[in-house]
Amino acid sequence: MAIPRVVIVGRPNVGKSSIFNWLDGRRLAVVDDMAGVTRDRQSTLIEHDDRFFELVDTGGMGIEDVDNLTKLVEEQIEAGIELADVLLFVVDTKTGLTPLDEKVAERLRKIEKPILLLANKADHAGLDNSALEFHRLGRGWLIPISTKENRNKQQLFDEIFERLPDTQPEEGETDAPRMKLTIVGRRNVGKSTFVNTLAQAQRMIVSEVAGTTRDSVDVHFNLDGHKFVAIDTPGLRRNKSIRTNIDFYGFHRAQRSIRRADVSLLFFDCMESISKVDKQLAHYIEQQFKPCIFVVNKWDKVAGTVPTERWVRYLRENFPTMAYCPIAFITGQSGKNMKALLNHAQMLFKQSQTRVPTAMINKLLQAALQQQQPPLYMNRRPKIYFGSQIATTPPTLILMCNIPQGFPPSYQRYLINVCRDNLPFGEVPIKLYLQKRESQDLSNREKKSSDEILD
Repeated sequence: MAIPRVVIVGRPNVGKSSIFNWLDGRRLAVVDDMAGVTRDRQSTLIEHDDRFFELVDTGGMGIEDVDNLTKLVEEQIEAGIELADVLLFVVDTKTGLTPLDEKVAERLRKIEKPILLLANKADHAGLDNSALEFHRLGRGWLIPISTKENRNKQQLFDEIFERLPDTQPEEGETDAPRMKLTIVGRRNVGKSTFVNTLAQAQRMIVSEVAGTTRDSVDVHFNLDGHKFVAIDTPGLRRNKSIRTNIDFYGFHRAQRSIRRADVSLLFFDCMESISKVDKQLAHYIEQQFKPCIFVVNKWDKVAGTVPTERWVRYLRENFPTMAYCPIAFITGQSGKNMKALLNHAQMLFKQSQTRVPTAMINKLLQAALQQQQPPLYMNRRPKIYFGSQIATTPPTLILMCNIPQGFPPSYQRYLINVCRDNLPFGEVPIKLYLQKRESQDLSNREKKSSDEILD
């Protein structure tokens, strides 16, 4: 199961970023009195009492951005809410209840997820009574907190963990999950034809007119006893051509469909060159850590004249950071190679859910370190003491080390590639966290497991 997500929301200037830094124990988010400083989602891994969750900070809800980025900020907030397991709704005790707080509460009213209402800046117990007015919002369990005075931090952690989903499978749970496939690509690459062939029915409108599909549509089907959901998405064109609401929301829905997916199928027309839109979609898939297959469609038009190796090389050159993604050559209209594509998608789905023993990870890390040590950092040698897998979908590894910042991106990529080459999730994204841990802070179990601790 994936790492649970806890997302911080609220109007500007209530202290969301301060809470983000406070829970993490580091100054990661920018804290400023100017409204709207936080625009993008920012996330960090939180470890507390040997449990983990991903904490996500979002921009302020409900105001116009000074740089005309309101739509983009709102998109980031919406994506954060959509992916959240628990929401932290932050209000300001000293300022009191405002119309904008009520607006945020109204927006959250239709969200069926656990919500904790954090009355921030309650610097002493005398302000707790003032916080009671926020009960009027009717959203979330109220907790007065203060990042400045470090009030009620443990209570907040307890309430968060109480509401996070159980990462263990239900007893007796045997049914295979229904895999969600998102089909994305620019206009007229054959996505809807592919879905129609899968479903063996004309569920989508298929036309030579570019942009026929204007919304994301779910199509349920079975194949060889396995359940699937195919999500067809609107075709996209270059950003500078996005002039209508239909085009704008088409791109937005494509992104949302990628977030919903277990596996993404990025479609290309074998008769067309790779475009900026293709790269934008690939980048978003990569950002979301989604397994992906590059699907070269309409292959019947060039079969026998263009070798597959040419397209393979072309794709690898254009998407070097996604070299792990498999490539399929299909003809969506006739169904050629489609069953093999779906079987491969199932393999990726299983890979993303794979969990490997801790001993295997540490043995592999030890060999990787012996093969290539990390570079010196401020005249110190970065060390990895211990590594383990903490989540699936995507496979997520955490490495306990002395200097997290001492491992440059190039060395992290080296470690990920070593894991990908030697562990049973070689064709899916791998998430890597580096966590500071002094050697003397390791648990007795870790100290005694000499085969699992890296010198």
